[in-house]
Amino acid sequence: MKKNLGGPPEHRRSTLPDWRAGVFKNRGLLLLPVALALIAFGRPSLLSAELGIGIALAGELLRIWAVGCSGPTTRGKTVTEPQLVTAGPYALVRNPLYLGNAIIALGFAIAYTGGIPSGQSFWLIVLILAWVIAVYTMIIPLEEAFLAHTYGTKYTEYTTLVPRIIPWRGALAKGKQQGTWSGKVIWSAEIITLLFFVLMAVVCVLKLSVLSGYTQVF
Repeated sequence: MKKNLGGPPEHRRSTLPDWRAGVFKNRGLLLLPVALALIAFGRPSLLSAELGIGIALAGELLRIWAVGCSGPTTRGKTVTEPQLVTAGPYALVRNPLYLGNAIIALGFAIAYTGGIPSGQSFWLIVLILAWVIAVYTMIIPLEEAFLAHTYGTKYTEYTTLVPRIIPWRGALAKGKQQGTWSGKVIWSAEIITLLFFVLMAVVCVLKLSVLSGYTQVF
């Protein structure tokens, strides 16, 4: 969600006493075990790798679109919102970064499980998505409470017009959109996720080739 353009972030930082703030602060670490499990135990096939990495790439492109609009605070450890941005992917969904992450998780789950029996593969993908959804189910209400407190009726109106995570209503009217995309923040704000994406993709390819004899079986 963390949409920002200009303004002093120190004046608009979440101080809500909520245990979910701890989850927000460590949201990246909470998803790391999923990636490590896939790297250690995943068994990709050529088809699953091509399909899964393609899906993950779509999620990463969505993140790049969103980060270009929301700026460097996407990596912050506290909820902060210098300005409410409602343009770009935020005109379609209120949480495009989390949607992008879920798509990336789905993509790599598919990529790494093509060589696993279909029944096990299905439930592994379900468990991974369930974990991702659980983490964001804890985080999103905290952010929404902060935004409602900060922007009042302006944010409330936005929530009535734009869905939380699934873009089923069409884009927000142009006259209600604010914010522009800038590629300047991508390197600083998205570099960690980009490196993670490259690592997961490279390991997946290596498991199909030079590491194929070392892949562990579930």
